[in-house]
Amino acid sequence: MMDSTTLENPIILDDKSHKMVQTLINASHRKLLQLDKVVDWEQGIDFSKPPKLEETGWLYGTEYWERMTPEQRTESLWLETARDVSYFIWLEQALPELYVGYVNKFHAQLEPDVREYLMIFSREEIMHTLMFRRYLKAANLEMWSHPENIPQFSSFERQLPDLHPVYGILWNFLIEWFAEMNSIYQTQHDVIDPLTRTMFREHHLEEVRHIAFAKNVVENYYRQAPAADTARLSEFFRKGYVFLLEEYTYMPEIARFASFDYPIQPGDHEAIRKVRYSEHNQKLNAARFAEITDWCRQYGIVD
Repeated sequence: MMDSTTLENPIILDDKSHKMVQTLINASHRKLLQLDKVVDWEQGIDFSKPPKLEETGWLYGTEYWERMTPEQRTESLWLETARDVSYFIWLEQALPELYVGYVNKFHAQLEPDVREYLMIFSREEIMHTLMFRRYLKAANLEMWSHPENIPQFSSFERQLPDLHPVYGILWNFLIEWFAEMNSIYQTQHDVIDPLTRTMFREHHLEEVRHIAFAKNVVENYYRQAPAADTARLSEFFRKGYVFLLEEYTYMPEIARFASFDYPIQPGDHEAIRKVRYSEHNQKLNAARFAEITDWCRQYGIVD
């Protein structure tokens, strides 16, 4: 059920935020991501260089990392990158349906600039999915399973259509923010394969606009909605925050793709938790996700 906040206009922005949306619209129209030019696809991928920093590997700093050969460690870094790219694809295929759905459902109530940006947002996400699918093919990497196959994820997302639109916007905001902070932290370095580094950088230039839009929508809601509604929103996303933190630290499905006997099997829950909460990964998460955690703590999503 929808919360008690009025849906006469489900996305209410203050004057400052409306100016921000217009800036985002203008920026999107000035530079469109062109699939054939975003990276030099003909140059290809330099597999002598890693796709991400070694120290951002999921098992790095644990006994399991020490057991692997250099070749196995390199393979793991590429498989982890395939997961990141796959998650981008699954998210960005779903977002246009969600946001165009809001446009169709609340067309007359939405402010023109908000309606336009939701459409621009959707167009850009479609281009991103095409880019990432081309990357997987170029890197000879397999697509990972849809996150909806994870029970706690699917049960969480199934509730969103019956809730106020801010729930859908906040959830996708958190997913995109986690994904972006992770990708930029681990790829924007000279030692990384140039095509991989460039692709994530160009993607980031558009995603920062998406994140800014959603962030403003959610913050306006927190300022204007009744306290009971904002408290319910924060409570709802506490589990979502923990889920994203854990999934961006370690994903058990990697064992299915590895060409070698991967040191942790999907059902080894004790080992998985040990890795997710290793000293190294806690320090890594504190560094790369600091801005997200601080924001979530400000709004009661994190205690």
